[in-house]
Amino acid sequence: MTERTKENLNLTPRLQAIADRVPQGARLADIGTDHGHLPLYLLRAGRLTQAIACDLREGPLDHARENARLHGLSAGVCFRLAAGLDAVRPEECDTISIAGMGGETIAGILQAAPWTAQGTHTLLLQPMTMLPQLRQWLWAHGYHISEEIVCQEGKRFYVILMAQGGGSAQEMPLAACYTSDALLRAQGAPAYLQALLRRERYALSGMEAGEKTLPAAIAAQRMVVQHIETALEAIVCRL
Repeated sequence: MTERTKENLNLTPRLQAIADRVPQGARLADIGTDHGHLPLYLLRAGRLTQAIACDLREGPLDHARENARLHGLSAGVCFRLAAGLDAVRPEECDTISIAGMGGETIAGILQAAPWTAQGTHTLLLQPMTMLPQLRQWLWAHGYHISEEIVCQEGKRFYVILMAQGGGSAQEMPLAACYTSDALLRAQGAPAYLQALLRRERYALSGMEAGEKTLPAAIAAQRMVVQHIETALEAIVCRL
């Protein structure tokens, strides 16, 4: 059997943006680690005290374990086959990264680990879909979004949320969750919001042209478009 070649641990822009926010000396739990590039990159850079790499798929986790061996990093990382944070104890980590999943899945992982809401852990979350729904869930459960990072890979934008628990619960209408104060402060927010506005206007046009779309759904989508327009205008006025 031929030994696999050592993989390059260079990160994609979105994973690099997450890595840049991991505190020096952190104890990181990387959920959905896939091939383990994020924790291994940080270990190699001397940024972590220890790492836990979790994935619910045995194949990718074995791949990550082999990557660690080839890079001489096995001693610094523990690999666990588990869903979400099921195999992680609160005292084992102070920073949690969850990237590359849907917003609903990320919310479900946090809901199943209520200790993440106590305010003692930094959460770095990168949803692939349902970002407004994730913001809405976080606010409703007392998480505070302290920073949002906008990055771009090709033509696609990604947003990373840095959040902590321990705050007051806030019930927000979904339309208001398409942005946040943290997003409006982010570098790259104008371009992201312009792309988001084009997408949501296109969705509204399709709904208005449809014969079976409920009036309430059209009204809700108009609120989304109006909210994004207002947020974009506020940014432009500050430039």
